[in-house]
Amino acid sequence: MSYDLSLLGWTDDRAAELPEGAVPARVARVDRGAAEVLAADGQHHVKYAADVRRAAAADPVALPCVGDWAALRWLPEGRYVLDAVLPRTTAFVRGGVGRTSVGGLSRDSQGQVLAANVDIVFVAEPSMHATDFADLARIERLVALAWESGGTPVVLVTKSDLFDQHLERSFDGLLADVRAAAPGVDVHAVSSLRGDGVELVAGYLEGSRTAVVLGASGAGKSTLVNALAADEVMATQQVRAADGRGRHTTVHRELIPLARGGLVIDTPGIRRIGLYDMAEGVDRVFSDIEELAEQCRFGDCGHAGEPGCAVLAALDSGDLPERRLESWRKLQREAAWMASRTDARLRKDQQDKWKAITKEMRRAGRNRP
Repeated sequence: MSYDLSLLGWTDDRAAELPEGAVPARVARVDRGAAEVLAADGQHHVKYAADVRRAAAADPVALPCVGDWAALRWLPEGRYVLDAVLPRTTAFVRGGVGRTSVGGLSRDSQGQVLAANVDIVFVAEPSMHATDFADLARIERLVALAWESGGTPVVLVTKSDLFDQHLERSFDGLLADVRAAAPGVDVHAVSSLRGDGVELVAGYLEGSRTAVVLGASGAGKSTLVNALAADEVMATQQVRAADGRGRHTTVHRELIPLARGGLVIDTPGIRRIGLYDMAEGVDRVFSDIEELAEQCRFGDCGHAGEPGCAVLAALDSGDLPERRLESWRKLQREAAWMASRTDARLRKDQQDKWKAITKEMRRAGRNRP
């Protein structure tokens, strides 16, 4: 099967970045040390060139990921190799993913790219869970990551047909709470099984736009992808009857071209996702608190009891929910911790670099006649 690269998002700007003699392809799926890519002459399973492996060993963020545009090189033995990853326009990066083994040594992971070159980030939260405070906090976290990625977040309250109409809170009230947790972001109700809202979602993918769908297990991500594709392209499972939560159905990230135009990346359910260099994204999600902070008497107000604190005044008046302030504090602490860890790593890398240069200079001095 051949592919029209323009429908996959290929542009003249990307063509200008392609090394001479290379073949462009878009990464649809990654495995260990290899990737499935879509090229003009079809789909290929390609291994990584040595330069790509070395770059990934130095920084895991450089590892090819779903959505990347890659440069392929044809080998004499009759196969392609992934020779380079082209510069990313956007990158959805998470931190705090544990430790990685590089060269036999274990070290803190610097981050993991979940998807690249994404235009739209769909944050999926099922209607029967979105009333919980913890799930509103998850929406805030994922929207912060979406803003930081460079993509445009859109929150989808999925499985709207399963909303319990007997709850004290109305569905309109639920949507209002979600909108308050994601100010300035489009929020839509969707029932993929009924088809409600699917065409509206598809409208975000006109042309060759790429979207990634994020959310917890059981959020209906794969069902939504199937509805957008008008085909059973992803396996789905029912939520557990015991607790209403979902099982992990999607076990890998995959780029899926849609017949109607556009592309979508389905992702495994996310139980926990750490922030990575997310200060600006957090500020955008909590723009209401940032605006209040500008009215505080002191410019360095910590909103912890200082006189003239506009944030605490809004809390006392009920204009600012306590849950939202606590969520802001938590994400601010986490973003600051990740930034400090990144700074420490950069200092360590710089020290190692100068140690290596000094060692080489000393060696050269000893060998000088």
